[in-house]
Amino acid sequence: MAKELTDLNFEETIRSGVVVVDFWATWCAPCKRLVPIVEKLADEFNGRAIVGKLNVDENREIPMQYGIMSIPTLLFFKNGQLVNKSVGLIDEGRLRSMIEDLL
Repeated sequence: MAKELTDLNFEETIRSGVVVVDFWATWCAPCKRLVPIVEKLADEFNGRAIVGKLNVDENREIPMQYGIMSIPTLLFFKNGQLVNKSVGLIDEGRLRSMIEDLL
């Protein structure tokens, strides 16, 4: 299961290891299509990477800090550093490959 991220727990969560953050909103149709992929990969990479979700309507600070203008946006962190970004709907194979490249 994907970890729920907020403005309050974001920095601590991305501090170490590989972390993928899905920026989403309930009204976003492409975000809804991404949910099963994100959840499946969160389970698949459990213990090796954190896959989290941050609702942009409930958390304004972090999306603003990272210049999130479109959703879904996926940010990829390694040991606290932003190393990759994907904007828009992404297929499962491509997302899996992007996570594996960071491990």
